[in-house]
Amino acid sequence: MAEAAVAGKSGKVVIRNIGLLLSGDIDKPILDADTIVVHDGLITAFGREKDCDTESATTTIDVRGTAVAPGLIDSHVHPVFGDWTPRQNQLGWIDSTMNGGVTTMISAGEVHLPGRPKDIVGLKALAITAQRAYDNFRPGGVKVLAGAPVIEKGMVESDFKDLADAGVGLLGEIGLGTVKGGTEASQMVAWARKYGIQSTIHTGGPSVPGSGYIDKDVVLEADADVIGHINGGHTSLPWKHVCELCEKSTRAIEIVHNGNEKIAIEAARAAIELKCPHRVILGTDGPAGSGVQPLGMLRMISLISSFANIPAEIVFGFATGNTARMRKLNCGLIEAGRAADFVFMDRAQHTAGKTLLESVQLGDIPGIGMVMIDGIVRCGRSRNTPPATEIPVVVGAH
Repeated sequence: MAEAAVAGKSGKVVIRNIGLLLSGDIDKPILDADTIVVHDGLITAFGREKDCDTESATTTIDVRGTAVAPGLIDSHVHPVFGDWTPRQNQLGWIDSTMNGGVTTMISAGEVHLPGRPKDIVGLKALAITAQRAYDNFRPGGVKVLAGAPVIEKGMVESDFKDLADAGVGLLGEIGLGTVKGGTEASQMVAWARKYGIQSTIHTGGPSVPGSGYIDKDVVLEADADVIGHINGGHTSLPWKHVCELCEKSTRAIEIVHNGNEKIAIEAARAAIELKCPHRVILGTDGPAGSGVQPLGMLRMISLISSFANIPAEIVFGFATGNTARMRKLNCGLIEAGRAADFVFMDRAQHTAGKTLLESVQLGDIPGIGMVMIDGIVRCGRSRNTPPATEIPVVVGAH
């Protein structure tokens, strides 16, 4: 299973007859293009079909006038091992989320592992194991960037160097372990940053036994790269404190499904008003007590677009290009040389919206007709979304 999930090259793939191409870039969210050309998993060209080299394709996909966007990036998940979560004792949750348009997931810590080691040797060993395991095994083809250790008291600079040297590039949510004070967290964030490890801090009330309340002052002093679930996971800080974080910090503003929905909307509005929409990234914060949300990212997009009154094409950028740039990923944007990770969508059958973007702006989620990762089709019509009005078809394959 592991080998099958990652093996094989796409060859040359031509995606034609695109009705709407979302770029993932909130500065230019819609592209004037109807064709994408892919070679061995990377975008090589996009534009009008007459201007693209479409000859000798290994696979040709007719999008039938529907929409294509970069695959969604879930900025906040809690995997453990394989496609199983002990938090809800559920199998297949990652593959199911791929059916919701997610092609990349970023771990905020493997915190739900039964008996999770909290000694320094053990937590480093777990992080390295998780990073290696998900590098080798991609459920449904999804890229799971895992191995995010939860920092504990007693860690020293050399521990962060050891992690970086072993290939670990993330920290789990600060606050889920014994490090909960701003001064101590700030020192460890600085060590992590020195060795190229990106950090996220828990924000708001405790989520699992052992986690703690992390207030605005701790978040500001720690200065982690990502303000994790600024709308709480589950319980939010007071709105005036969230607003202060948006104003005083320059770090990523992460909004999640498993949080306070009112604060999610207000935080997105605040980012627009403060003229820093590039800082907004989206996640689910699942699996968690709220369960697994295969459509969590799509639901966040429709929620923020409809209630915060932000154009849907911009919110899709929050879930793709913004996260790619913040996380330094080679996906999430329609650009030559980027990974060919796409979600093919159309408006759901019988939505009141006349177009896909209008339907999302009205609060409906789209129907997914296909998901592609590294230029390879990973699913056709989604088993989880409402049925799309039209779906792409593979019209030629060798």
